Amino acid sequence: MHETARLAGFFAAHGIWSVSDGTTLTPLLGYEHAGGDRGMDRFAFDDVGAGAQAGQEALQANRYDAVRAVLVVDGYLHLPTGRTDALIVDAVEYGPARRSFKMGVPYRPQPSPQGFAVHRPKFIEVVGVNRQDYPELADAFFAGVDAHERAAPVWNANLDPSI
Repeated sequence: MHETARLAGFFAAHGIWSVSDGTTLTPLLGYEHAGGDRGMDRFAFDDVGAGAQAGQEALQANRYDAVRAVLVVDGYLHLPTGRTDALIVDAVEYGPARRSFKMGVPYRPQPSPQGFAVHRPKFIEVVGVNRQDYPELADAFFAGVDAHERAAPVWNANLDPSI
């Protein structure tokens, strides 16, 4: 599951890079084949919800015959501080015993008075992974963030751990 978490971190970073200028993220699906080659598909629709739905269907159906995949969509989390913009990261490791997790990466949009910020990711749902393994999943996720050469500097320069 560590490779899936790395893939999720990489594409979450790509998503953060995309929204850092104030735009809405076009839903994206990143995937990896057994040989290690990766691909990405975007789901551009007039209705962002339709794009997210198409991405979710592609993720569940394993459209690209991948060993792992991650869908990143722009959305919201409801945190104790209120409704917060967030990228929703849905990661799946395909196989006979499918394992998955969903995370939210809260962020403050560029147009806000305080400017753009990235907050600490939050696990929303985890299937097939023991709770004691969450810290290792988080470490692998951040290794994936750091592996994105263009997005990691944006993520790290705008990190605000207050939320």
